[in-house]
Amino acid sequence: MRKRLALTTLALATAVTAGVASPASAARPDPVRQGLETLVHSDHAPGALASVLDGKGRFHTYTAGVGDRDTHTKMPRNAQVRIGSVTKTFTAAVVLQLVGEGRISLDEPVDAYLPGLVRGKGIDGNLITVRRLLNHTSGLPDFEDDVTSDILERRYLSPRDALDIALKHKAVFKPGKKWSYSNTNYLVAGLIVERVTGRPLAQQIDKRVIQKLGLRHTYFPAPGETAIRERHPQGYRPEPTGAPARNVTEIDPSAAWAAGAIVSTNSDLNRFFSALLKDDGNPLLKKAQRKQLRTTIPMQKGNSRYTMGLGIMRVQQSDKCAFWGHSGGIPGFGTWAGATDDGRAASVTMNLEPKTGEAVKHLEETVAAGLCQR
Repeated sequence: MRKRLALTTLALATAVTAGVASPASAARPDPVRQGLETLVHSDHAPGALASVLDGKGRFHTYTAGVGDRDTHTKMPRNAQVRIGSVTKTFTAAVVLQLVGEGRISLDEPVDAYLPGLVRGKGIDGNLITVRRLLNHTSGLPDFEDDVTSDILERRYLSPRDALDIALKHKAVFKPGKKWSYSNTNYLVAGLIVERVTGRPLAQQIDKRVIQKLGLRHTYFPAPGETAIRERHPQGYRPEPTGAPARNVTEIDPSAAWAAGAIVSTNSDLNRFFSALLKDDGNPLLKKAQRKQLRTTIPMQKGNSRYTMGLGIMRVQQSDKCAFWGHSGGIPGFGTWAGATDDGRAASVTMNLEPKTGEAVKHLEETVAAGLCQR
């Protein structure tokens, strides 16, 4: 989930300058591999892994470091990891599908679907539209810092529990007036999906995205499910005291829910983002909803490099290369995943929760290396 730090530091990201590896220049280092080495050596992650889907439909997989700090077992290739806030793009895709079916309107207020639920100090669900949830202009306060202990101590929190915690805080600003990242937006979006469909959000994401794309190693954890189901690295969290990082592989991500609970692999994330952005024969979204997905707003005044769409961010890496994606941090893991308009995709994960802006920047730069320097 830890995205506020991520998005604050994204504005500081700089272009990757590593050389491009190619058959004609085999001696030059691969920029993706260099990125993983930076995550291990500079950001102190035990290990890192990545997958790149190139323009010819081929997957390239990478690993660096170890998957288990204690046994020194190598980082497994294309392993399952917790993807944190990258979950938001899955949730947004389902909302947009329902928009395409005429069951949700982006410009209807939250109260049209959840009457009276979203209320608090300066908070009124009549003034917050679905669009403002998806692009983080609602002004809803975040709940992340209040639930970290629950996640780490494996306590189950229902979406309504987490929403009640968030609504104890006052509004950050009036709806539509500013931009500010908040996990609470996606709790509300998930509850709208459940109200409209009459089915659990996890089931809707599974049916509408995971099964439709054949993402065989992606799932939304069941209530109370703390273990990762398939082959995976151990996940760690830095200790503020400077002690060795804490193993937090088994947590209860229920508080993250629609904002950050999904488990996936790098190659599955590549398939998802590539399909989501496809124009011809898109299996997920109709043309009108693809346009809404890509309708962006500034995230930071005076910085046009990063703009926010609906559940997805656009990064203008250079004059010749831009890509779409999302980052995510949750206890144990940090991930950045994205794709270009022409279907190339890249996803990078380290098995240490990113607690610094430099770590988030390095994750993003590694994705950029896979998409813009190959």
